[in-house]
Amino acid sequence: MLTMTRTMRRLAPAAALLLAGTLGLAACGSDPSPADPEDSGSESGSEDGGAQSVSAGWVSAIDQVGLPAALDRGYFEDAGLDVTVEEPFASGVDMLNALETDQIQFAQVGAPFIGAYLAGADYVIVGNYTGSAVTTGIDETMAVVASESSGITEGDFSSLAGTRIGVTVGSINHLYLLAALEDEGMSPDDVEIVNTAAPDMAVALQTDGVDAVVIWDPWPFTIEDQVEGAYTVQRGGGHIAFIGYVVARRDFVEENPETVESFLTARAEADQWMRENPDEAGELASRWLTSLDEQVAADAMQFNIQQLDPRLSACNYAALDTAQATLFELDATEGTFDVNDVFVPDPMLAVAEANPDLFSDLDPIPDSAVIGTDFAFDPAGDQCP
Repeated sequence: MLTMTRTMRRLAPAAALLLAGTLGLAACGSDPSPADPEDSGSESGSEDGGAQSVSAGWVSAIDQVGLPAALDRGYFEDAGLDVTVEEPFASGVDMLNALETDQIQFAQVGAPFIGAYLAGADYVIVGNYTGSAVTTGIDETMAVVASESSGITEGDFSSLAGTRIGVTVGSINHLYLLAALEDEGMSPDDVEIVNTAAPDMAVALQTDGVDAVVIWDPWPFTIEDQVEGAYTVQRGGGHIAFIGYVVARRDFVEENPETVESFLTARAEADQWMRENPDEAGELASRWLTSLDEQVAADAMQFNIQQLDPRLSACNYAALDTAQATLFELDATEGTFDVNDVFVPDPMLAVAEANPDLFSDLDPIPDSAVIGTDFAFDPAGDQCP
């Protein structure tokens, strides 16, 4: 769901090997399934003239709960859709496999989209489930958490020098650490990187296996709750860009434009509801991510809502272009593509024009980043400030 900004382009080639083995994994989230998943097997179309029936996929991550929120809140039904929210997929790759076989018609996915498209899948991007239409660098759901005995200074990233840092090697938290080190004028040699899975990080801190960990929400809150004296050293900072898109097959989008527009309208309603009601959204998340404590979900939601911007702008094109260029430079993919070929902005632009109230609480898109139906992204054009 995530990838790197320009700072990652200068990483050592060794990072490519780490990344290449993990592009197929979900970048964030936990393992539980939703409390009350709908039955699977929904197909697009409606034989009796009733609601259009479609299925949508997600992974178990707090930044993806806008999908079940739209179902719970009745926004899909209001939009004339009968939507089945599938049980969370193990990874973005698994989800795209389901998209390819028409088990689902919509997928919420990030970095795995790049590899799938390069492999020949004809998928298109119609909206965002996380990210920003205002800037490319946004990573407010990532944090560095240290143990009480670490000697690391709260708010001073440079104080990580000489310490042992737990990350999931090759995953997005590893890349966040590398990008933050470079942005702070440091290098990976300044710290000792310890490969640590997200569920093991609390124990690693508690048993002095590491001095600090870098991890995505809601894990920072869970770790601070479980490890006495643990505290957040740094959160976010714009070191990497989240890319999280609403993706569908090109033929489906071309044949069902009204369905796509209705789906995006409902998702935009859910996103706005979560931005305006983060505590209630946290409670909803804890119901669908059943092992997630309600208070932890509420705390994590405060940061998640900062990245709930379903609009499309030049910044989303720039984020994807930077992502794919970075992965190619790291030898993690075998090529690049013209990002103009994968964005189909018309449905989302229509939603924004017809429902401006759904986006009135968001920062305005910079003039240079505003797009129309005939927009063409230019990587050298500085279209996203």
